[in-house]
Amino acid sequence: MDTTMHKKSMEIQTPLEFNFKECLVILNRSGQENLHQICDEQITKLLKLESELILFKISHANQLLRIEFLNGEPSCEGKNAVENHVIEWFDLKTDLAPFYEMANSDPVLKSVVERYAGLRMMCIPDLFEALSWAVMGQQINLTFAYTLKKRFVETYGESIPFQNNTYWAFPACEKIAMLSVDELRELQFTTRKAEYIIEIAAKMAKENLVKEQLIHDLSEIEIEQTLLALRGIGPWSANYVMMKCFHVVTAFPQADVGLHNALKKQMGLNRKPTSMELELLAETWSGWQAYATFYLWRTLYD
Repeated sequence: MDTTMHKKSMEIQTPLEFNFKECLVILNRSGQENLHQICDEQITKLLKLESELILFKISHANQLLRIEFLNGEPSCEGKNAVENHVIEWFDLKTDLAPFYEMANSDPVLKSVVERYAGLRMMCIPDLFEALSWAVMGQQINLTFAYTLKKRFVETYGESIPFQNNTYWAFPACEKIAMLSVDELRELQFTTRKAEYIIEIAAKMAKENLVKEQLIHDLSEIEIEQTLLALRGIGPWSANYVMMKCFHVVTAFPQADVGLHNALKKQMGLNRKPTSMELELLAETWSGWQAYATFYLWRTLYD
């Protein structure tokens, strides 16, 4: 991945199979999103490091993502962190050519990949954020999940003001580990969800759950087993986090309601797909189940 760095900006080359506008559709799906802001096809985001808050703006032209630092020049470590975050966020390292080759001969996916060509998995690079979001979204609609996240971020996250806007970073696990269940209950978290998020935060604060260490030491199956061992993380949540945080293209959240609705629409069904149908589709999409799911989710925002 070629990156050019300057004092207050950097440029990251994007793959040929990259459609920034399609990525923005996913990022702009809720008016309650407060971890980034989108205006005039540009994204502004705040990234929290140990000793830095870095506000940056992303635009795209001529196969380059341009990143402009808005609140001063970051440290070298800060620039590297932003570069790595953006590459992960837009899943720029995944070669989509084999996925398109498979999808173009698949009756369910063919028209979908043609319509949204260049869409990338919009990932969640931070493991605590990915796990927390997976827990928040369990058994509620997406609108209320975003409401919970907004309250959570604006109560416990750090922020900076810039040009009449306030930009927020996701709360640190160390801060959430110190909370009581009642404090999250005040934000309308259920008791169980509050317990799960605080327990996950405590494990991460004690460095008993470190993304880089998991990737280095464990196979994908072992990572999944590690996630499933966490209280509050079942098969759907584990596969969601594998997709969005660990870039596992074979992850398949088979029980996902959004996937079922997209398949009903795409396959012309008047019912949700059966377990057998989902298993057959997973076999057909073998090696690319996560991207097949993500592209089908995109059909829900037309």
